Amino acid sequence: MNRIIAAALAASVAAPALAADAICYNCPPEWADWASMLRAIESELGVSMPHDNKNSGQTLSQLIAERASPIADVAYFGVSFGIAAAREGVLQPYKPAGFDEIPEGLKDPEGYWHTIHSGTLGLFVNVDALGGAPVPQCWADLTKPEYRGMVGYLDPSSAFVGFAGAVAVNEAFGGSLEDFGPAIDFFRRLAANDPIVPLQTSYARVVSGEIPILFDYDFNAYRAKYTEDGTFEFVIPCEGSVVVPYVMGLVAGAPNAETGERVLDFILSDAGQAIWTNAYLRPARDIPLPEEVAARFLPAEDYARAVTVDYGRMAEVQSAFGERYLAEVR
Repeated sequence: MNRIIAAALAASVAAPALAADAICYNCPPEWADWASMLRAIESELGVSMPHDNKNSGQTLSQLIAERASPIADVAYFGVSFGIAAAREGVLQPYKPAGFDEIPEGLKDPEGYWHTIHSGTLGLFVNVDALGGAPVPQCWADLTKPEYRGMVGYLDPSSAFVGFAGAVAVNEAFGGSLEDFGPAIDFFRRLAANDPIVPLQTSYARVVSGEIPILFDYDFNAYRAKYTEDGTFEFVIPCEGSVVVPYVMGLVAGAPNAETGERVLDFILSDAGQAIWTNAYLRPARDIPLPEEVAARFLPAEDYARAVTVDYGRMAEVQSAFGERYLAEVR
């Protein structure tokens, strides 16, 4: 860890600076408990950042559109969009304090992007909204008649969690990042079961029962299970799934770059990483989960069904998959 940066961070935590605005694209309060993180950034750093409900694809498009006159200072993405943003030149290199502790493969070597936490893709289920149907245990279950109109997934041509779901399904049914045929076939079959396909984060729609079953991450399902009224479950499908990192980067030409750097330092600090674990997220750095949080996760044998993939290659094939999905499914 850079000692100068660490000392400056410690000083800022001990004595917050006067409020200084910064803009984060794709920091939605209902996703991954960004609400708590933004409150902590304001209380610990004196930096006020507004909520922002873009998804990863919308964030990348906005950054490209604003390339000549950037508005955002930092941005948050699903990993493939973060890699694409670096490739498009809309991020600039910055290695926050703690960067060296992030495992290889989960960060850009030059610092254009780095993982802040990861999630496991599965099924976020509102049991009370199933109308008596059993909790599905496999991807294949979702095409059964009893789940007609109950299954939701974010648009995989736009939202990163939607694309991650497509990768998970594809891997589960024997596909690869070179062959998305199994995913296309699955989504065609699921289309006959009248799925719900929103563009953006849909946590509240699952909690309300509007979407009884959603392709989503463990951290959102656990949040509902332990904090909301109702009965909620998280299922890692029997055929398998994937682990997916979420990343951040400093926007190229950021109007408040120094403030953005301080924000990235805090998010990767012990204090920042602990906030993610309280929201049932796996931290990027090796910080043990609090005992009471670890006890609320599915058993390790369930997580053994979730695999990692080549995230760089995942980013390279994302656009082509999105085009194929729009042409052959939607």
